[in-house]
Amino acid sequence: MNKEKVVLAYSGGLDTSVILKWLLEKNYEVIAYIADIGQDEDMQAAKEKALKIGASKVYVEDMKEEFVTDYIYPAFKANALYEGRYLLGTSIARPLIAKRQVEIAAKEGAQYIAHGATGKGNDQVRFELSAYALKPDIKVISPWKTAEFLAQFKGRPDMLAYAEKHGVPVKATAKKPYSEDDNLLHMSHEGGILEDPNAVCAEEVYSRTASIASAPAQADIVSVTFKDGIPVKVDCNGRSETKPLALFMFLNELGSKHGIGRLDMVENRFVGIKSRGVYETPGGTILHNAHRDIEGLVMDREVMKIRDMLSLKVAELAYNGFWFAPEFEFLMECIDNSQKGIDGTVQVQLLKGVAYPVARSSPVSLYDPKMSSFDEEGGYNQQDAEGFIKINAVRLKNYTLSKMASAKKQSKAA
Repeated sequence: MNKEKVVLAYSGGLDTSVILKWLLEKNYEVIAYIADIGQDEDMQAAKEKALKIGASKVYVEDMKEEFVTDYIYPAFKANALYEGRYLLGTSIARPLIAKRQVEIAAKEGAQYIAHGATGKGNDQVRFELSAYALKPDIKVISPWKTAEFLAQFKGRPDMLAYAEKHGVPVKATAKKPYSEDDNLLHMSHEGGILEDPNAVCAEEVYSRTASIASAPAQADIVSVTFKDGIPVKVDCNGRSETKPLALFMFLNELGSKHGIGRLDMVENRFVGIKSRGVYETPGGTILHNAHRDIEGLVMDREVMKIRDMLSLKVAELAYNGFWFAPEFEFLMECIDNSQKGIDGTVQVQLLKGVAYPVARSSPVSLYDPKMSSFDEEGGYNQQDAEGFIKINAVRLKNYTLSKMASAKKQSKAA
């Protein structure tokens, strides 16, 4: 009798290694799937480990380029910031991982997919909603929401004991006392010693960015050129990059050097729990600041107001796992329309943790230096402002007169 197949999103760490073995014990044929989205991991070692544990096959998928063009760029084109701060480094990676996972499941004839996300976090929602949206008949095995698994594994000591019993290779070095997620866009740190929101994050936790103290005292100026809201060229210190992956990696390199993109915040998870996250998003922070700046030069004021409202919803949907939802598709069509003609170049100063736009230019600039100048008329009749102000003052005057009349009436009644 053929075993049922399951495609496991596999990282090579303790959790997914234990889950791989646990699924084998449940008589599944396990196909391991490793998504390369820019994390600093030895993919070959992880593949060999999965095969040693008992995976029938291991897919190692290089998706870095797709991550940049189809996930990072659209999110940044929308200026998507969750709760006004978080650049969604983990959030926008999950739908890409899930997309390829269900594609492999279809290719292999697997009924099931599995992941190692905890039942308390956001990733379980992102993985599973994406999978169901893309392949409605897929079945999901989520061990951390399974009574049998939870009864067997109360914590890390149980997992280590299980690994030792079943010969599952475990890294000899002690695990850091917090959890990390690494990809091309960011590095996140949470849990463990960071669960106290009043505890200052130690400098040794950061691994993607230089400290402010060690960052260079001399600034770099990077020029970021946009076409329809998408970065198409980056120049700095005589080096130029135009291909999406190389361009973004160059921004990461520059941002890391100058300690740019650190964020320490308490956020609201979709499941209703507050959590503290410490994030490093070096290249993304430069890109966000540059994109926001060029919009100031070329985007119509009223379009910007509406787009800013949409940006909040884009961020919320991405964070909560609705990347493949119809409302997200609708919103991104609106965002794409708003970005037509968002062309130009922004010069950004990088210094001691700050990415500060200092100059910008565009062939389609809406800025009129003559009209903006205090030194010449430039086609703007200042006398017209008198009527403009008086018309806008009508409702303010009426509001005040109404309050005065109401107060006078109350005074007489007393």
